[in-house]
Amino acid sequence: MFNINLGNLGGIKLKRKNLIGAELTNADLKEYYFEGANLREANLKGANLEKANLKEANLKWCNLREANCHGADLRESDLKGADLKGANFEEANLEEAVLEEANFEEADLEEANLRYADLEEANLRWANLERVNLLEAHLERADFTGANLKGANLKGAILKEANLRWADLEGANLRWANFEGANLRETHNLSLDQLSEVQTLQGAKLNEELLKALKEDYYTLLVPENYVNEDLLP
Repeated sequence: MFNINLGNLGGIKLKRKNLIGAELTNADLKEYYFEGANLREANLKGANLEKANLKEANLKWCNLREANCHGADLRESDLKGADLKGANFEEANLEEAVLEEANFEEADLEEANLRYADLEEANLRWANLERVNLLEAHLERADFTGANLKGANLKGAILKEANLRWADLEGANLRWANFEGANLRETHNLSLDQLSEVQTLQGAKLNEELLKALKEDYYTLLVPENYVNEDLLP
């Protein structure tokens, strides 16, 4: 780890710079230009990165706890394994970002753009994801326990074996989402109408009431593709 004194110089350009392990705790980096910079394992705890440009930046395993990334541009950035607990990502752009195993616990991602992002095995427990865009995102084995997903766009997202216990899905768009093996027990505001539009619920854990209704009206969502019930054959 090394210290960098960047001062309060909003808008400074550090494009493609090597800042591996930089010590930037509580730094004021508002509107800084870090496009393509290498910030792997940097300590940015509590830093102000509002509207900063971090496009294509390497932020693997960095510490962004309680950082302010409101409106930041993180398109195609790599935040694998990063600690983002309690950070503010409101209206941030994380399209196509790599967020595997990232810790977003209690983070605020309201209205953030996560289209096509990779959040496999990410921790999103108790995170605020209201009106977030997760179009076709990879969410395999992600933990959404207690998360606020009101009005979220999960169209075409892959949520295989994801945990959504106690998550609030009021008004969420689940069209063509893949919930194979996902835990949907004890979720809040999840309706039959929403589930009727998903791609599959094969092996998913569901509340008894919803499971019963699905078996009656949308049985094919619960079984493997191309499954044939021989009892129904002529």
